[in-house]
Amino acid sequence: MSSAISSAVQQAFTAATQNAKVADLQKSTIDPSSNPTKGMTTDHGTFVSETDNWLKVTDGTGTGPSLLEDQIGREKIHRFDHERIPERVVHARGVGAHGYFKVYDNAASKYSYAPVLTDPSRTTPVFVRFSTVQGSRGSADTVRDVRGFAVKFYTQEGNWDIVGNDIPVFFIQDAIKFPDFVHAVKPEPHNEVPTGQSAHNNFWDFVGLQPESAHMIMWVMSDRGIPRSLRMIQGFGVNTYTLLNAKGERHFVKFHWLPELGVHSLMWDEALKIAGQDPDFHRKDLEEAIENGAPPKWKFAIQTIPESREHDFDFDILDATKVWPEELVPLEVIGEMVLNRTVDEYFPETEQAAFCTSHVVPGIGFSDDPLLQGRNFSYFDTQITRLGVNWQELPINRPVCPVLNNQRDGQMRHKITKGQINYWPNRKEVARPVPTNEGGYADFAQKVAGIKQRVRGTKFQEHFSQAQLFYNSLKPWEKAHLVSAISFELSHCDDPIVYESYTKVLNNIDFDLAKQVAINVGGVVPDKPARANHGNSTPTLSQLYYAPKVPTIASRRIAFLVADGFNALEVEALRAALKTGGATTWIIGPRRGKVYPAGQSVGSGEGVFADHHYEGQRSTLFDAFIIPSGAEHAQKLAQNGRTIHWVREAFGHCKAIGALGEGVIFLKEAAGLPGVQFATSLSNNAVTSSYGVVTAGKYDSGSAIGDTLKIGQSEKGFVSNFAYAVSQHRCYERELDGLTAGVAF
Repeated sequence: MSSAISSAVQQAFTAATQNAKVADLQKSTIDPSSNPTKGMTTDHGTFVSETDNWLKVTDGTGTGPSLLEDQIGREKIHRFDHERIPERVVHARGVGAHGYFKVYDNAASKYSYAPVLTDPSRTTPVFVRFSTVQGSRGSADTVRDVRGFAVKFYTQEGNWDIVGNDIPVFFIQDAIKFPDFVHAVKPEPHNEVPTGQSAHNNFWDFVGLQPESAHMIMWVMSDRGIPRSLRMIQGFGVNTYTLLNAKGERHFVKFHWLPELGVHSLMWDEALKIAGQDPDFHRKDLEEAIENGAPPKWKFAIQTIPESREHDFDFDILDATKVWPEELVPLEVIGEMVLNRTVDEYFPETEQAAFCTSHVVPGIGFSDDPLLQGRNFSYFDTQITRLGVNWQELPINRPVCPVLNNQRDGQMRHKITKGQINYWPNRKEVARPVPTNEGGYADFAQKVAGIKQRVRGTKFQEHFSQAQLFYNSLKPWEKAHLVSAISFELSHCDDPIVYESYTKVLNNIDFDLAKQVAINVGGVVPDKPARANHGNSTPTLSQLYYAPKVPTIASRRIAFLVADGFNALEVEALRAALKTGGATTWIIGPRRGKVYPAGQSVGSGEGVFADHHYEGQRSTLFDAFIIPSGAEHAQKLAQNGRTIHWVREAFGHCKAIGALGEGVIFLKEAAGLPGVQFATSLSNNAVTSSYGVVTAGKYDSGSAIGDTLKIGQSEKGFVSNFAYAVSQHRCYERELDGLTAGVAF
């Protein structure tokens, strides 16, 4: 019966995740477990009878010379020697997933005639690749960095790529500076240090001498630089594109992705530790969510400016170091994207996926954004270097619509094109150009006048106003984290010219910011602002603005910290309740395997299976945890330094903590959490919530019956109150009020 249910679930999952691109990839997919042949073959199809020993001259008692005539051995080694391709210069470390995109209605038809943006009857397959920027393929997921957010839409009119980031601006205005920026942020050339971070002399020297980067520095040094999950980041097209409607009218456009789960980040200490404890944390998180039925979802929004209003703002709308403030240019949500299928094999899908900003479809075009103009050249060029001139024929990159042109040959050509004709015009009118009124790409007839010269426009010269706007808009804890982040980075710069110079740059953004960082790193402490802070702010730049309107614990990882002698019925009831909210729960015990609840003898009882032992996964890898009741279990936790550290570390990272019965006593007496109020009586189920720590004296069958999951601060039950604390992501008041500073973690 269970196998039949499992088969039905698998069939339903396959049907739900099937789309035109997945079907296209099946043509190039092989499943060895289905036994497509009798067994192993060479690359040219001959069955291999033995693959563990090279063909040798030997009498059977000793070894002898290996023979070059062993084609099977030579092929195996040759193929291995050539498995690697050139690594991406930037965005080398990535993870990908398949999904789909839909618009809600045809509201965008006033801006564009592109069906992918205007036809609600369509479901467009997508492939998304997330990445870090600075580090190599072998670097860690949780480093402080920009995250690449590249989306390939397999539309019926061709592939459209939005090659964006999780930050809406960039370090430079003009593409000609890109080699300088990348050289500066990458490991320094004399010793190839550091990997996966920007905390070094060259990077801060460059941005200190390139003040156009000031706005971007504010973003990447904020909590945005260390996301909790790739499912909890915004996405931005960064550059300014254009939309063309059926009337021939052009609008400038910015593209936005808004995560359903909100925008959330790690703490810096937590990010550092995860980088060592589980460097693949974000990759695993994405796969875990999809496989557990919580596919990540983003709303798709656009900002548009009619061509007639291009010059109506005090910033240049083509400047990639500037945002379009939502108060001036509101977001219009027009669709959504869901990622519901993991890749079958990393290399041919995620690694060989290639994106180009120049890949657009009719109804979508380019602007004169000087960064975009260079990206349009560079991205196409770099794919040829990595993958060869026929890279667009690779399964992950090929369109789902028909492709026909006179481009031929080149290394690794896959397609076979029949016939005599490979040019235009030709006598048979084969592969004719398609007029724009029949679907051919239409270039906007833009009038251009000017003098050929190497200059930037007047509005491109202002670099600090929006950096001030971003800083002013942060919540108090976000500002504190930004100060700490810049202080950390500059403290790793050992050239006084570098850290002294950048503290002077900061004084153009905010006097108090510059003063505190300068004190921390030994920089130049200012006595007055270099530039007045205009004081303007907007709620849309703080991460808190994007919190889900309805609190949720979907896909949150919640641990139960237990020892032998814990209350198993309590844990079972709580796990069931949290599961209804979409959270995943994990048992962390003294050993991986059976942990024995109260009433069972250790080693002979039925036990409960622990997913990890205390050292196997630390608190850093979970969003929250609960300590159930049980006198023996609580006493054992109190005698274990690692479990005490587990609790203090989670407290220091501002995570939600729950405890029941004797678990409350452990928290209060052994863990030593300062400033927190706890449940005072073990004889009743009254709930106490204090700084994200939720406690109750008992949780019996009566408590469980009345404690249905209703996430809210005013709810009475333990589960509802604990779930509310989890839904808030972190209790930053714990940090602001100095409680975390009183705990060693």
